Amino acid sequence: MSIRLRNIALALFFATALAGCNDTLDSVDLSHVKNKVEQPLPSRIVTEMQKKNMPRNSPIMMRIFKEEGALEIWKAKADGRFDVIASYSICAWSGKLGPKVKEGDRQAPEGFYNLTPAHLNPNSNYYLAINTGFPNRFDQAQGRTGSNLMIHGACSSSGCYSMTDAQVLEIYAFARDAFKGGQTAVQLQAFPFRMTAENMARHRDSEHLDFWKMLKVGYDNFEVTKRPPEVNICEKKYVFNQQVEGTISSAAAACPPMSTPPALNVALASYQKTYEVAYDKAMKKLDGMVWYEPTEAERKAVVAAKRKGRDLAYAPTGTSLEAGKLLKRQEFEALMAKRSGPQSTPATPMLASTSTSTSTSSRPATAAERMKQDRLPQTATTWEQAPAETATADGSSSTTTVPIPAPNPLAYAAPPVSTAEKKPLWKFWASE
Repeated sequence: MSIRLRNIALALFFATALAGCNDTLDSVDLSHVKNKVEQPLPSRIVTEMQKKNMPRNSPIMMRIFKEEGALEIWKAKADGRFDVIASYSICAWSGKLGPKVKEGDRQAPEGFYNLTPAHLNPNSNYYLAINTGFPNRFDQAQGRTGSNLMIHGACSSSGCYSMTDAQVLEIYAFARDAFKGGQTAVQLQAFPFRMTAENMARHRDSEHLDFWKMLKVGYDNFEVTKRPPEVNICEKKYVFNQQVEGTISSAAAACPPMSTPPALNVALASYQKTYEVAYDKAMKKLDGMVWYEPTEAERKAVVAAKRKGRDLAYAPTGTSLEAGKLLKRQEFEALMAKRSGPQSTPATPMLASTSTSTSTSSRPATAAERMKQDRLPQTATTWEQAPAETATADGSSSTTTVPIPAPNPLAYAAPPVSTAEKKPLWKFWASE
């Protein structure tokens, strides 16, 4: 009898351990979800929030790391600082590391984006969806194009961050509850990888290094303060947590005089000193080595077994860390030389053009059928197109069509925004 009880106890222990792992969410029976838009967060997460002193409707922030294939939800504690409350394995993302540049390049966005209640789409063909807000003002100033770049379900991506339906159900709930608590915009930070010293050293030869160094400033600010940084854009670049003298007229205009708050400056300097020591150590470790970043096809091959028994449109891509590898520089150069030759034409995106009109009255039965439709429906009540001025290479401007979300009647409408002036983060920081 005692052996049986012990076995039962062990079974309960492992069941509890698995219940705390967000990667087990596929076990959720979605057929029992009566209202996906209002589905409450599971009790295990509510309990964890209570342990961390996080009010139910306190603000949240999202962080995405492509290389690791991770999406994190950070939530404000009672003291105003943020702590991670949930982490999910991204089921599918397309392309390679690096920013999205143009429509159809199959790249998932990288940068800092503000998500409002209007970015929630409860009628997505991919269960639920949240618009990333691409292109933001920085992207527009750089002349980058693209539309309907989402965080959505179905585990299929052509430029989006795709989760399982069970995962996006929770992510959507986090955002909904935060908006109900009065948060007007959720910050999404999308990075190529965790910007540690070793990762930056490993990717030192990338063509995107300058862009990533700029993103790292925002990354460092969050690591130091544990609060989403205030983001401005001027001279076609991101600036973070700056005291600005005057106003910023446009993303392409010259930056006005600005400075970092003294207390924050001291904290960042200390952080940077530690980083530089770690970076020098990493460079010695990686001397003569080059990181080979895998193609999307190589990532898919690593997780091919996950597709077995699934709908054909279920397309997990795996992580770059699983499929990539460190090579000696001579080995890397030999591999690149072997592959040199005419560049192949990029593959046609699997999803139809967003210009195609589809009905949202009923959701297709299978993900394969949904693949034949638009990434998201283009209806007057959900997404609208508006002209926006975009800077060109010669400094002139041209008018391009940029998706601007409009409030969805089925999405949560946040309370009216207070007319009181928002206290800048730097003032909050300086008061501590």
